[in-house]
Amino acid sequence: MKPPSRADAESLDRADALAPFRDRFLLADQGPIYMDGNSLGRLPKETVEKLLLTLVSEWGCGLVESWERWIDLPQRVGAKLAGLIGAEPDEVTLSDSTSVNLYKLAVATLDAMPGRTAVATDAGNFPTDRYLLEGIAAARGMELRLIDSDPVAGPTASDVAAALDEEVALVSFSHVAYRSGALADMAAINQETRRVGALSLWDLSHSVGAVPIDLHSAGSDLAVGCTYKYLNAGPGAPAFLFVRRELQEMLRQPIWGWFGHGDQFAFEPEYRPAAGIERFLVGSPPILAVSAAAIGIDMTAEAGIERIRRKSLAATEMMLQLYDAWLAPLGVGLGTPREPERRGSHLSFVHPEGLSLSRWLRAEGGVVADFRPPNVIRMALAPLYTSFAEAWDALDALREALESGAHRNFGHGDGRVT
Repeated sequence: MKPPSRADAESLDRADALAPFRDRFLLADQGPIYMDGNSLGRLPKETVEKLLLTLVSEWGCGLVESWERWIDLPQRVGAKLAGLIGAEPDEVTLSDSTSVNLYKLAVATLDAMPGRTAVATDAGNFPTDRYLLEGIAAARGMELRLIDSDPVAGPTASDVAAALDEEVALVSFSHVAYRSGALADMAAINQETRRVGALSLWDLSHSVGAVPIDLHSAGSDLAVGCTYKYLNAGPGAPAFLFVRRELQEMLRQPIWGWFGHGDQFAFEPEYRPAAGIERFLVGSPPILAVSAAAIGIDMTAEAGIERIRRKSLAATEMMLQLYDAWLAPLGVGLGTPREPERRGSHLSFVHPEGLSLSRWLRAEGGVVADFRPPNVIRMALAPLYTSFAEAWDALDALREALESGAHRNFGHGDGRVT
């Protein structure tokens, strides 16, 4: 079958219902094609305006009195985010980083289930998630069960079922795998988790804002995730956490701070956890960053997650057709599931010279993608600002490098970030 032409990609752009959102981001006129929104999203123009207002009016003029409007901002923004992940408004808050939130919820779960002796995750999970669970298990003398699964497809419900028994307290996975982009069957895995009486803890960092999520319908207990990828909240933006309402009073998170106190301005000598989702807060929130997150969340909700998903699938399907026609014959492997229902919003291309290819793309090819060891180039489709033509051009640039061999001069570099 003849692969899509660039004219075909341009035609898809003209019909794209989300195309107007692209103009709402700060885009360099002659900048590179940006295919790395699954690492850091672009800057919305509205965020610049909001941060200037917060800096000058609220902080500059309002000073400490502005805390009256800031004090519950993490919960208010969390309530907005709840609509994107199938949660209730009082089950989500912004707080800390994804890593810290995962630590808080994992430890709270283990404290609430003292008779159990094991934690389970998959060997291919994001390293920070594995490291944290490993450290928690080691500190408690517990077993960490690493589930081996297909490196492309990720953990399946049957993989999980085979590893679980009633010794397991907590099961934690990423909804979309960071390396392959595989989309896990959340509902089926949750069912296996409930079967042994364990709790589920999901990392939504690579799915929130890109794929539909319904935590309640899937039977999820706990979740964390970042806001700086597809939600475009900015570098180091605060993460979020979800705790199912029925579990909130049962769980006591381990980092006791004054924002999680039942009456924080009473300055009582003893810690007393707040009711509800507030008990999972710790210290003073980063107001500028939370304000930025609100803009990205609002834009995503305005666009509609179903429309975002349709564009993502259409664009990645076009990229798969180009892969089959151009890249597979040149020795590139596909590291992402082909089935639409099994993939997130990025594709992984596998090649032994992946690092040098990724560096050539940035230095000479006019494309920002990224590399993940040992051999994966990831290209993400961020539907609010990535065009079909850009996706076409990115694959064309990768083909050019492979055909010419020009990338072989870019195998080494001093930069830490790939």
